[in-house]
Amino acid sequence: MKTLRQAAEDYLALRRSLGFGLIVPGRHVLQFADYLDGLGATRVTAELAIEWATQSAGTAAYYQWLRLSAVRGFAHYLHGIDPAHQVPAADLLPRDYHRPTPYLLSAADITSLIAATATLRPELHAATFRTLIGLLAVTGLRPSEALTMDTAGVDLREGILTVRGKYDKMREILIHPSTITELTDYTALRDRTFPCRADTSFFVSLRGTALNKRRVEYVFARLATRAGLLPRSPRCRPVLMSLRHSFAVATLISWYQDGVDIDAHMPLLSTWMGHVDPADTYWYISATPELLALATERMIRTFNDTEEAR
Repeated sequence: MKTLRQAAEDYLALRRSLGFGLIVPGRHVLQFADYLDGLGATRVTAELAIEWATQSAGTAAYYQWLRLSAVRGFAHYLHGIDPAHQVPAADLLPRDYHRPTPYLLSAADITSLIAATATLRPELHAATFRTLIGLLAVTGLRPSEALTMDTAGVDLREGILTVRGKYDKMREILIHPSTITELTDYTALRDRTFPCRADTSFFVSLRGTALNKRRVEYVFARLATRAGLLPRSPRCRPVLMSLRHSFAVATLISWYQDGVDIDAHMPLLSTWMGHVDPADTYWYISATPELLALATERMIRTFNDTEEAR
């Protein structure tokens, strides 16, 4: 008889063969299966699912809902094999999500962050974070996209990055000559340090392996503190994703200043950032005072031009 862990592995293998990444949900499913096996349970029940999803005291309500949501997919799969497995109802836990306030970084803030990397040792460690922060700042990549970037996807001769985004969708990013120079210098240092490494990740840890996201976030938080970038509220603090938010807002501000047709150009920004729908891009754009002022000025000018034309 299969354990629930084995059933979970079969379920994830099936879903991934259909093109689903299931990175975080997959981890939740395996943890849940291990939890049930540890209890000696042979069936999924709504009660056990709730017990597991809410077992960590102090976790956010949204995170508990997310855990249960991953379990529901696994339960549906098992229920199709054996109806004795229960599928927890979708509304057993509230989807209580409060979006953190984006911590927008100015050009000076980003300069301070990069300068703070000089305190890291050894040289490769400092170079990894200096180059990573710089790349995120000028491209608006998702942190996960940069961390999982493969050497084969970095064409420094042509100045093109091939990026694997959400749902394994690929897109190409053109990079500025100055960015090519920085990436070239990093590549040379990385390859001198690890001339025979088997791993093919572009950014590497001190062991020559792919970077660990949690470790990167920890180091980034330390760098932000050294750069004087302190939390503005309990829900507004500098994180890696701040660089992506800041890129989107800075791009929009520059377009307003240059007189660009914003509506016509939003699909371009969406494509660049890996969004299928421009509505997804607006999630990254916060109403900063400068952005509001530019938008208001544009609206007033358009209104006046319309009135004069009548």
